[in-house]
Amino acid sequence: MPRPSSAGYARNSREDVLAAALRILDEQGLPDLTMRHLATTLGVQPSALYWHFPNKQALLAAVSDQIIASARPADTATGDWRDRVRHEAAALHDALLAYKDGAEVVSSTLALGLGADGLAHRLARAISGGGFDQQTTGLAAETMVLFLVGHAFHQQQRLQADSLGAVAGAHSLDRDDPAGPPSGPQAFDLGITLLVAGLDTQSRMARPA
Repeated sequence: MPRPSSAGYARNSREDVLAAALRILDEQGLPDLTMRHLATTLGVQPSALYWHFPNKQALLAAVSDQIIASARPADTATGDWRDRVRHEAAALHDALLAYKDGAEVVSSTLALGLGADGLAHRLARAISGGGFDQQTTGLAAETMVLFLVGHAFHQQQRLQADSLGAVAGAHSLDRDDPAGPPSGPQAFDLGITLLVAGLDTQSRMARPA
């Protein structure tokens, strides 16, 4: 595609475009994050955006990477690899939930193989502290990514449905029922704990007696 006039390019850097895209995503949601709407927000013609991104999928991939990069694990993590994995997973999960439809954007980017590799890379780096071989580390990281993104996507869908009053009371994320099954953050924490415990068990079984 031929490059447009340089006016829009000179006025907005790639970082400006990404920042505007994240604002639209967070304030209005994924359906409103179109190239035309983004261009209007920036005060340029849609063609000016192609200086930075060849198509919308490339833009969404960059948005996904930005969301993942915003994850900051708590400073309370110890040197133990299990603790680092839990903190990394929690930070990444929080980052997906921090933006409206954030999990859906990252999920679609992963499904199309266009980006969001930071999820698996960061988890694999934490998991590798357990001394696992490369294949086990990669498979464990991929499993955690699927759980993490799936849980965040489900929670965001439920939160949006809750806000519209479309969820039955027994399934609302706002319910106050200590005797009921864990939901939301509790279910996520339990899932990551079980995955880490399974890895730890495998690690101990693999050690020579």
